[in-house]
Amino acid sequence: MLESLLPYFLLVLFLLALFIIWRNNARKYISSSTVASAYDAWTQDKLLERLWGEHIHLGFYPAGKKNIDFRKAKIQFVHELVKWSGLDTLPKGSRILDVGCGIGGSARILAKYYGFNVTGITISPAQVKRARELTPLGLSCDFQVMDALDLKFEDGTFDAVWSVEAGAHMNDKNKFADEMLRTLRPGGYLALADWNSRDLKRCPPTFIEKLVLKQLLEQWVHPNFISINEFSDILRTNKNSAGEVITDNWNYYTNPSWYDSIIEGIRRPFVIVSLGPLAIIKSLREIPTLLLMNWAFKKGLMEFGVFKCRG
Repeated sequence: MLESLLPYFLLVLFLLALFIIWRNNARKYISSSTVASAYDAWTQDKLLERLWGEHIHLGFYPAGKKNIDFRKAKIQFVHELVKWSGLDTLPKGSRILDVGCGIGGSARILAKYYGFNVTGITISPAQVKRARELTPLGLSCDFQVMDALDLKFEDGTFDAVWSVEAGAHMNDKNKFADEMLRTLRPGGYLALADWNSRDLKRCPPTFIEKLVLKQLLEQWVHPNFISINEFSDILRTNKNSAGEVITDNWNYYTNPSWYDSIIEGIRRPFVIVSLGPLAIIKSLREIPTLLLMNWAFKKGLMEFGVFKCRG
């Protein structure tokens, strides 16, 4: 009898150990340096790049289709946001600022397929180093270490500003919007996508939802989430904005990404194993957060906001 229960006992111990690792290794936001450290670590261990490719952001699944390669869905996302935001109407040679550029996946697409001159900035030195390594000679991409809340560019430098899934790491959303719009020329384009909560003032979270939000903030260095409408108001009332802001919620198109993020590890187990035993632990510790993200976005507690406006 006891021998037959042993596998279940071991499974419970494994899950308990995984939970302890997950909770004790939370990545709480303290300052921008904690964001930099987290992304340095994610970049240097190469786990995300080996599993997900050159794009850390979610993918776009037309009509919610799920039978699309995860990496291709990420590339599709870039093209969809370009088209939706109107960046495809800009001429070749236009100057684009990519805020929170990661390892340069979006920047390279913007340069290669649309002929833009792209400047990518990130708080992570490791990401800048890797972005430069991955960028072919002759492609109009430049990468710099820079804080998005303190951009070292003159007013009106860029024809468009692009930012994907960076705003959730910003502790001052007003300053984040102000710096992007300040560096955008009059009439230029802002194209932004981000993780947003629903309007928590109009629809307060339940006890369970509060617990989930707390984990989503603490596990991936997020200081706070705000709603699509809240950030839209910040953009609309900014002194450098033309005033009209158009938004949408792309939950339907991006939600399959959460399960695919996990399934990639099953599809490519040797990628994880090849990086050593520590990589196995690191990949397992991300699963609870990915599942919580999937739950939160499916339930509408979180929303995938897209924003476009003119300078």
